[in-house]
Amino acid sequence: MSTIHIDEAGQAAEFHDVVQSVSITHLLQQRDAVLERLAQAFSILQEAHDIAISAHLGFPNIVASKDYRGNGQDVVGKLATEGEALNACRAAIDATAWRYLMQESGMRSLMSASKRSEFDDQVSKSRMPELTREAVYATFGALHESRAEMFDQGVIECFKKLSWAYKTNLPQKFGKRIIVSYLTYTYGINNNAADHLDDLMRVFHVLDGKPEADYRQGCYAQLGAAFREQTAWPKSYQNDYFELRLFRNGNGHLCFKRLELIDAMNTIIARHFPNALAAPR
Repeated sequence: MSTIHIDEAGQAAEFHDVVQSVSITHLLQQRDAVLERLAQAFSILQEAHDIAISAHLGFPNIVASKDYRGNGQDVVGKLATEGEALNACRAAIDATAWRYLMQESGMRSLMSASKRSEFDDQVSKSRMPELTREAVYATFGALHESRAEMFDQGVIECFKKLSWAYKTNLPQKFGKRIIVSYLTYTYGINNNAADHLDDLMRVFHVLDGKPEADYRQGCYAQLGAAFREQTAWPKSYQNDYFELRLFRNGNGHLCFKRLELIDAMNTIIARHFPNALAAPR
């Protein structure tokens, strides 16, 4: 990961390797410019509201809606709540900025599924701190310090999600093959099970030194396409890291291709559970 660019003078060198090529100064300046214009707009609307009321005219409630992806927050109310509306707008602007910074920093790729969910929940409920230079430094500095721990946690979460109901799934380590339960149903792919495979793919990409795959082309989309295109059972799918056979009973039989990556994952598991891992493969 690259250097966080604070300003043209290259200050704050202690934050090297925290955020990829993002000018925090520019981002905060643009944020302030947006909020300034929103404050001006609300002030003009408040003036129009006061004129309408004094003239015994009607005036509509003002609504600023979320975009189609759900980013931002609803801002609904009469202009008497101008301050609250501006605060809600600020929260919506900051939420999108925090998501952007998390993605650009590369930290999201190192997060476990539970940490990602925790971060997304904090952002969606406006529990992240107001976007300031100090808040960015503190947040991403702490994440940078704990990046190895977060990645290990992601590997362990993948390990714990495996089903131990089949002899090919080893309760002490990742083996060459695993069986994924409830992966398919009559009409398609189980989204939750596909998410678990995406967690596994994320680990593989990081261990392999590759950027995380676009979530829009994740396992759910890829397996869904294979499911629709093939009529005979078992159906099959493969990528750079595993081959997968989909069965009518809902199971997916997965065979790993890159066994050196499996060894790397098992080393992480052994580090946290030293008495659980069998002899090296």
